[in-house]
Amino acid sequence: MDRLIYTAMTGAKQVAEQQTTVAHNLANVNTGGFRAQIDAFRAMPIPGGEKPTRAQVQNSTVAADFTPGAIQQTGRVLDLALPGAGWLSVLGADGREAYTRSGSLKLGPDGALLTQSGLPVLGEGGPLNLPPDVELLVGRDGTISALQPGASPAVAEQVGRLKLVNPPQAGLARGDDGLFRLRSGADAEADPTVTVESGALEGSNVNVVDAMVRMIDLGRQFDTQMSLLKHADGNASKADQVLNLM
Repeated sequence: MDRLIYTAMTGAKQVAEQQTTVAHNLANVNTGGFRAQIDAFRAMPIPGGEKPTRAQVQNSTVAADFTPGAIQQTGRVLDLALPGAGWLSVLGADGREAYTRSGSLKLGPDGALLTQSGLPVLGEGGPLNLPPDVELLVGRDGTISALQPGASPAVAEQVGRLKLVNPPQAGLARGDDGLFRLRSGADAEADPTVTVESGALEGSNVNVVDAMVRMIDLGRQFDTQMSLLKHADGNASKADQVLNLM
């Protein structure tokens, strides 16, 4: 009887956790550059006894869905989208280099280039600081140029270059802050093949319809697991009744 209880109990627990994951994805449907989280079930035998007849269900995070999101034009110079593969480099709150696809940037009071959450954006030489009172231009290779008001674009002066990286997807891990980092703990090398598009933003890659269908399916799975637990309880009660008659 305990075999069924272990399987149903852990199954219900992991279904509930997957519902949390889907809810988290849905909550970030409007988060720029967000990558949906993908979870999966797996059965883990419980050792003990002569035969491994007991098993429990475990939930494992397979990866993030790295499918690109839709790109929308905004016309704002510091809105940056990455049309292909690649990542913007930022300095996380923990002081480590991290990577994001959310390219809605802003300038701090001291000229520091920041994400909307206030994290410093990294160039190939460290955090980027840009001159004040100039018109900024961002090239496809990540080069940032400054143009004096009224001057010709031909005399724009390069003031920095974004650090654009493209590490293997398998080597990336999402942190609790939503940023990605290399599993090895090292910093990724700049990749000159990564391009950016100024005046555009990439949206989340969460498919609302698929996520809602998944949520309904998980709800039915949870009901099934709870039904199995009720059957196990009923079987145990009937077994007690039989033993009491003996």
